[in-house]
Amino acid sequence: MIAYVTLGTNDLARAAGFYDALFGVVGAKRAMETDNLIAWSTGEGPMVCAIKPQDGNAATHGNGTMVALAASSHDQVDALHRKALELGAADEGAPGPRGDQFYIGYFRDLDGNKLNAFAPL
Repeated sequence: MIAYVTLGTNDLARAAGFYDALFGVVGAKRAMETDNLIAWSTGEGPMVCAIKPQDGNAATHGNGTMVALAASSHDQVDALHRKALELGAADEGAPGPRGDQFYIGYFRDLDGNKLNAFAPL
């Protein structure tokens, strides 16, 4: 149902380096690029985009807003979380079981956007 998600950034080049490396863990590559936006995709399903706000104001992260990245295994959740922290992301919760359905690791990207990597238990 979701076609794409955009994450605001004030430094598109910095965001590009972060997401190029992070999304490489799951085999995603750049699918679209403009002066203000870069979108990544695995070639199937939705895209994740880093974007400079169109209104010219500073990008800010939303309180309560989070993007969940689907992982194929607990090992891939661990790898995404570890890679994000290596790239300078802030830890928002180490990978582990959450409830009785998911294995999730939380982090904030370089612009403060909250993401997680998850897989079923």
